[in-house]
Amino acid sequence: MSGLRAWLIQRVSAVYLGGFFIFGIGALATHPHLNAGQWHDWLSQPLLLLALAVFIVMLLAHAWVGVRDVIVDYAHPLGLRVGLMAAVAVFLLACGLWAAHILLRASGI
Repeated sequence: MSGLRAWLIQRVSAVYLGGFFIFGIGALATHPHLNAGQWHDWLSQPLLLLALAVFIVMLLAHAWVGVRDVIVDYAHPLGLRVGLMAAVAVFLLACGLWAAHILLRASGI
């Protein structure tokens, strides 16, 4: 993935991440004293769970494009480049699965 597609993924994901960050700061500012039960109730709402799931996908896509660009620019031997990209892919996949597990537990599934 390179060129226009990578650029578009990076920009779209950055806009979503920024918007979600502003939403999160606003939510924390308007509800500063939530206890654990209130947090769980708030985070288990279907629309917020969907927004969080999209946030995680966007975060992982943004991270992949950024790290991939750095690896391509600075890791010149092909074996090193492939090994680093594979390690990053496995790490990001594990993070995504872990986040999905957390979201599924929060939803009660």
